[in-house]
Amino acid sequence: MQDHTVLTAPERSGKDTEATGSPRLPLVVYILALGTFLMLTTEFVVAGILPDVAADLQISLTQAGSLITVFAIGMVVGAPVMTMLTLRLSTRLTLILALVIFVAGHIFVAVGADFTQIMLARFITALATGAFWAVAAVVATRAAGPTLGSRAVGIVGAGGSLATVLGVPLGAYIAQLVGWRGTFSALAFAAALVTVLIIRQVPADPPDHTPSSIGSQLAGLRSARLWLVLLACTTTSGGVLAVYSFITPLLTDRAGVPASMVPLVLTGFGIGSFIGTLLGGRLGDTRPHAVTIVTPAITTVLMLAIVLLSESSWAMIAAVVLLGLFGLSANSVLIHLAVRYAGTAATLGSALSVAAFNVGTAVTTPLAGAALTSSLGLDGPAAVGTVIIALTLIPTIALAKIRRRKAAATHTAVRPSN
Repeated sequence: MQDHTVLTAPERSGKDTEATGSPRLPLVVYILALGTFLMLTTEFVVAGILPDVAADLQISLTQAGSLITVFAIGMVVGAPVMTMLTLRLSTRLTLILALVIFVAGHIFVAVGADFTQIMLARFITALATGAFWAVAAVVATRAAGPTLGSRAVGIVGAGGSLATVLGVPLGAYIAQLVGWRGTFSALAFAAALVTVLIIRQVPADPPDHTPSSIGSQLAGLRSARLWLVLLACTTTSGGVLAVYSFITPLLTDRAGVPASMVPLVLTGFGIGSFIGTLLGGRLGDTRPHAVTIVTPAITTVLMLAIVLLSESSWAMIAAVVLLGLFGLSANSVLIHLAVRYAGTAATLGSALSVAAFNVGTAVTTPLAGAALTSSLGLDGPAAVGTVIIALTLIPTIALAKIRRRKAAATHTAVRPSN
């Protein structure tokens, strides 16, 4: 079995059950959510302080923006690669090391003067971030137990969603007060506090723990259902980000939304994403395949509405907020399914799902950008996103059919003969 193991919910049942008898999530899940909040904040906070970074380092805005790109690339590479490199380590040690690297990387950025070195620090930090994300999903799943696994991953994912609502604006505000380097110093300090909490709350592996080999990890990737989940991760993330990456000019130049209102609309998207992630994770424990089918179906309709109603300001505002509510709300369920279907390669399955989300973003965003120069103009990204998000229905429906077929076969096998 994969070496990344923590105490399960039954082992904590005495303190993880409310007086009413309904189960509740262990504290460690919320600590991990705080960690993912910091991880996603650092990925996107550069967008809110871009002019300050460019002016201080005496580089162009395009060069400063590459600090976001290099971080995304590091996440794609780091999630699976760092998972394989830490196979012999416990989950607790892996999380601690990832956070230590995170802290060191942010301190380096906060005091660095050479742009190339800062880029390298961002890349290395992203490698550690990818490892943290992958392990956090597995730790949360196992800490919560089989009945609350999807809900736990939903909470961890909601921490990331909250970054766009709270983390990025807060980072920009700190930059206004003490400069952009202060933002990275604050992230380093917060990550150090989370490290202490991880040390105190994540238990050590049991004495009989046996690390798994690379061979057993790779063997766990033979599951066809795992690869269907990864395909869904790629398209669902790619479809939504194709639109979101170019949502500002669509709102202002096409729908006529005042520029002063754009931050409020994006906040609405972020709040919707936060709520949707929580609800998706909660429903995913009992109806995972319903969530992964209904969500992209509704999102496809919303995307199409954006294309057709792009000249109506109020329709666009409503569509963007609803897109936040539904667009990424199945992500935590998909990560939970990846962990489940990977079997002995649970952490690697989680890592690949994180990588798949970032691959979707990296591949579809350029396609959406190219669509701006087509005859569709500003409607191009939404049109591209509509097609891509609709493709999510192919793997998710296939997964539901496989599960139904297996359930029917099991029922037939155990049914007593007349």
